[in-house]
Amino acid sequence: MAALPMTIMAWPAIGLAATDEAAAQRQLDAIGKEIQAASQRLADTGDARDSAGRELREVETALAEIHQRLDALQAERGQLEDETTRLTAHRQRLEAERHAQYAALSAQLEALYRLGPTPQLKLLLNQDDPAELDRMQAYLNRLTQARNKRLADIAQLDDALAQTARELAQRRQRLDEVTVELEGEGARLAKRMDERRQLLAKLDQRYTTEEARLESLNQDRVHAERTLREVQAELAKLAQPTPSTQILRTQGELPWPVQGNITAAFRRSDGVHANGIVIQAAAGTPVTAVHSGRVVFADWMRGFGNLLIIDHGDQIMTLHAHLQRFSARPGQAIERGDELGRVGDSGGQTNAALYFEVRRGGEPINPQRWIAGR
Repeated sequence: MAALPMTIMAWPAIGLAATDEAAAQRQLDAIGKEIQAASQRLADTGDARDSAGRELREVETALAEIHQRLDALQAERGQLEDETTRLTAHRQRLEAERHAQYAALSAQLEALYRLGPTPQLKLLLNQDDPAELDRMQAYLNRLTQARNKRLADIAQLDDALAQTARELAQRRQRLDEVTVELEGEGARLAKRMDERRQLLAKLDQRYTTEEARLESLNQDRVHAERTLREVQAELAKLAQPTPSTQILRTQGELPWPVQGNITAAFRRSDGVHANGIVIQAAAGTPVTAVHSGRVVFADWMRGFGNLLIIDHGDQIMTLHAHLQRFSARPGQAIERGDELGRVGDSGGQTNAALYFEVRRGGEPINPQRWIAGR
């Protein structure tokens, strides 16, 4: 499966004519392709020096897709289990109701039995009291109507029980299939993670000295900056830029994208991490948007791993790197608190953490001045 495509999409203006909107969409699609091509060109150029780097991109992209598939299957299994529980309870209610209907029908038949085998004939022969005759006839009519209704209700309950049984069988069959799929995806995940461990060991062997390691980190930073400038330049071409989300008014009040300890502060680290902060958190922890905006980038980038960028308007962008997988797609409108992805260690990291960055006009600024203190 391919990585999530990079696409830039604008929010359509209210009242925009259909022809204008179509033309704008064509422009947006063209710009999205330009960003994708530029990013891929830079990635190919940067990774040409190291086949292990290209393999890392492939493996980590596949890992993100496997995690996404696993999450989808887990969610489906949970839904199927809930539906199975609901259908089982529904079947029990139907069976109890059918039992009650049979008991009521039995009581009605017993009352009819007490009248004898030919109650209508007895009524005709017993004409001493016309009023009594009318009362008995009315009673027999009601008894017959009630019996027929009970029989109809029981038939409906039988049909409902049969339908419930079929639905239960379908849910249980799909549940078995999902369980098998989960086992298969789990095996794929284990295999890919083992490949990643071997690749990281191979990459570590390149660094014979600390200077070599720092030089590699610096190359990652330069590559990342070039790619981010490409994204910024393409965004500037939009005929309909992202509307203001009033993010400038929230400085110092934004929520944290994930809860955890800061292990690398702004300008206190090497490589790509120098321009933001690193927040340590458990792998798989949801990462949420600090403010509304739109996703303009969601792909693997050297140094950053799985990187997602949100454009908030007013020339403010937030970056979220080393994600395990993506939960939002390029072009998607995002509200504060929406899930963007999950904490991971992509990009060749040894520990799970979120790298978070804020940029204004393309220049990195201290994220801790924007997110709320604690």
